[in-house]
Amino acid sequence: MRRTAASRRPPSGLIHPPGRASVPPLDPRRYAPSSQRPVRAKSRSMDGNMDIQAHFHTWGQLVFSVSGVVRVSTDRATFLVPPSRAVWIPPGVVHAVTAVERCELRTLYLWTAPGDEAVWAENRVLEVSPLLRELVLQLAREELQNEDAVKDREVWIGRLILDEIGRARSLQLGVALPSDKRLRKLCEAVLAAPMRHASLDDWAAEVGASARTVSRLFRQELGSSYAQWRQQALLAEALRLAAQRKPMQLIAAELGYASASAFTAMVTRTVGMPPSRFFGQT
Repeated sequence: MRRTAASRRPPSGLIHPPGRASVPPLDPRRYAPSSQRPVRAKSRSMDGNMDIQAHFHTWGQLVFSVSGVVRVSTDRATFLVPPSRAVWIPPGVVHAVTAVERCELRTLYLWTAPGDEAVWAENRVLEVSPLLRELVLQLAREELQNEDAVKDREVWIGRLILDEIGRARSLQLGVALPSDKRLRKLCEAVLAAPMRHASLDDWAAEVGASARTVSRLFRQELGSSYAQWRQQALLAEALRLAAQRKPMQLIAAELGYASASAFTAMVTRTVGMPPSRFFGQT
């Protein structure tokens, strides 16, 4: 799959704060998929202060966390990944991984996309079923035990994984990021601390722009209003809080909603499912 030059640029807004460890990818060529081994699995533990540097692969990748929360960022969007979700990264797309907290990553490398549809040419967020989760865990164990040997069990598990990925529900989830430097700075500030300011005027002042200018940039760069974009940012923050097993009422309060029912209505209206399912709590 041919990618544009833009997709191979490092995520421009990815900044490693002081005290965080920025490390390279863990030997990706060792786990490179092939026609003989079309599905490979890799395990990696990440401390809460660790970032994996921006990089890309010539094959497709599915990232999910067994425990803990990670953030996967590309030049155009950022995705929060709790254990109930996975992010598909097409070949050639530059991405970086940031540990929000200590986590256990499992990464699938795929020789070909799970389907022929054009949707696999873009990033996608998928629900991780209990079966898919267990299959990936088993394949990662097989990789450690078999090393370079290809065994029937690995082939069977790989086929089941591809079938399960193809059946997985896709979610309209992820926070779009702009290329304009001022708007990018504002968006990343909101993602880092979404409740620090209550109004767009205050956020705009932080980056030295007017609210009118920022509103125009949102429309030009992201095709949405600030309010629509902020709602996606709040959903991402809610995912992080839910992964810490915080109760719905507390999540609603932390995100500025008057009641848990008001927050539940917003989530259901936005993503088409109740919070219990959206947050992977059922």
